[in-house]
Amino acid sequence: MVQTSNHQKMSRAQAGRKGGLTTKQRHGEEFFGRIGRIGGKKGGDTTKKRYGVEFYQRIGRKGGSK
Repeated sequence: MVQTSNHQKMSRAQAGRKGGLTTKQRHGEEFFGRIGRIGGKKGGDTTKKRYGVEFYQRIGRKGGSK
């Protein structure tokens, strides 16, 4: 657990929220959108290389049916 200056313990969720808010103040909301697109693109490229285009076709068909 992270400790604040007055030695009160902080949960991981609280520490993450505090870090996220600090990042938002420093870089602005659009920063999160930019890094999200980069992360999503990298993940999508990796999945595409690993499983191929057919994988996306298969899961796309499954999404419409239960």
